[in-house]
Amino acid sequence: MFHLRVVKETAEAPLVVKVVSANYRTRYKLEGITDVGSTPGSMKANTSYDQDLRAIGQALEIRGITVFEIKNQPGRYVVRGTPDKPSSLIASMRRWARGDESDASGTINYSAQEIEEIERQGKKKRAKSGRLPDFYNLSNTLRTLGAYLNSKDAQLLELHKRPLTVTLLYQNNDGHPHMEDRTLASFFNVFIEMHGKRSRLKG
Repeated sequence: MFHLRVVKETAEAPLVVKVVSANYRTRYKLEGITDVGSTPGSMKANTSYDQDLRAIGQALEIRGITVFEIKNQPGRYVVRGTPDKPSSLIASMRRWARGDESDASGTINYSAQEIEEIERQGKKKRAKSGRLPDFYNLSNTLRTLGAYLNSKDAQLLELHKRPLTVTLLYQNNDGHPHMEDRTLASFFNVFIEMHGKRSRLKG
């Protein structure tokens, strides 16, 4: 039994930190993970989460998936989500023609090699522009969340993305899991800072 640190955004205060008692490791043992945050072969804390999550975001954009969960498992990311309802029959047919379908359970696996390939393909398509990208574009949103995790030297455990909010479950060097439940908009300053650093490096 130990403490799970929970960060939750409320209307009264932008970020309220709560500490609650939780037998967190028991849950992961039931799921077959015996050591939270140090599972052999998992994506470690030195992973470039900004690049990994951007690549996953690019893949999910093509599939039309905007509400999902990501779990960091040994040697892969496991994404569970289903495509949003197509706006038209034509859009549905185009998605089917591209083969943008997950399996029947709505689960998609991304290995490190697959993420590298998605990143290579995305780099070819990205326009080199000095303009500020759209933060709410899924790949940019996930990249921002990844940069936030990198800045905390954290290891991602789970990410739950909803239309306006996100829940991040991660582990820091202190060995304890932390959970942040926040609006996507609350990460906009992280996005601006990240873009500013990239612009200065290019300059």
